[in-house]
Amino acid sequence: MPDVISTAPADVRLWVALDVHKLSIVAATLPPVGGKPELARIETTPKAIRTFIAKLGGPDGLAVSYEAGPGGFALWRLLTSMGVACDVIAPSLVPVRAGDRVKTDRRDAKKLVMLYRAGLLRFCQPPSVETEGLRDLLRCRDDIRCARTAARHRVVKQLGRHHRIHREGTTTWTKMHVAWVKAQRLDDPLAQLALEQMIIHLEAIETQLATLDARLEEVAREDRWTRHVQALVAFRGIKTLTALGLIAEIGDFNRFSNPGELASWLGIVPSEDSSGESQHRGHITKTGNRHARRLLVEAAWHYRHAPRRPSTGPELSPRAWQAQVRLHHRYRHLAQQGKRPTVITVAIARELAGFLWAELTDRPAREQRETLTAA
Repeated sequence: MPDVISTAPADVRLWVALDVHKLSIVAATLPPVGGKPELARIETTPKAIRTFIAKLGGPDGLAVSYEAGPGGFALWRLLTSMGVACDVIAPSLVPVRAGDRVKTDRRDAKKLVMLYRAGLLRFCQPPSVETEGLRDLLRCRDDIRCARTAARHRVVKQLGRHHRIHREGTTTWTKMHVAWVKAQRLDDPLAQLALEQMIIHLEAIETQLATLDARLEEVAREDRWTRHVQALVAFRGIKTLTALGLIAEIGDFNRFSNPGELASWLGIVPSEDSSGESQHRGHITKTGNRHARRLLVEAAWHYRHAPRRPSTGPELSPRAWQAQVRLHHRYRHLAQQGKRPTVITVAIARELAGFLWAELTDRPAREQRETLTAA
């Protein structure tokens, strides 16, 4: 994970940690040296937050932090607009004492402010308003896609309970299969009504998904995103929606100093439990952003096919062609060693992340390979 530099001023006069909830915030303050944390409870409204900052003597010399959570980055944007130096804490990296079994808002606020002053916290990089909006739209699209899958399953199971099984072809939800589903007439009128309502619900989801996909195609052509989208879609396995998803979830690729940091942030590096002479590497960590990790692994499956240049359309970039050649060779090499396809694909996804990082940061391929090989 990349180290995000704290925005705390050099001469902090007061350290502040906020334990944020839906309706209330517990704030703990601590002087630069010594002292004990002092607590206050405020509402989450902008007015209450502004009043609290004013009571602390204004934004000058304040260092404020809070944990990232379901509240998003609205509080960070509010405090930043007031001139307050605010850091967003990475919750999964907060030190935890093994024997601590009591957890309250007040204790959490005290712990955070003491760790903040001691420099023992790590921080998140808040996205821009535009990037967060794109992320919300793409996650909305993913929720609709999952709803479509669930609706399809309900239709198929309803037909299966009445022994209506599609036996022509092995692929479902093709035009032929959809026509067969709509042609089914169940004997019981109530069961038939249930089936009809399920199909109406499924068609509404299909329409919603198609409308959203068309809008996302327009978004991809906007000046803010088009350069990065065009760079990513040159790689095998990445189309417009995948490219937009990676951009929205990862944000600025330049915040990672090397591809190893990106792979670690994506959670596609091996876990390790080594001590003394014993060394053990296990499954991937699966930490970090699961949405971007899923997109990258899905793209990596395409590299099991032999490299091929497109017969139509723009010419591949040199790095995209290099990725096809290397990653397909890597896939075959690991397969010959007897590795499982799922394990191979994750390994390919890790190297693909390096190629994407190099493409969007204009770094030399040599630096990409050396970092991933060392990892």
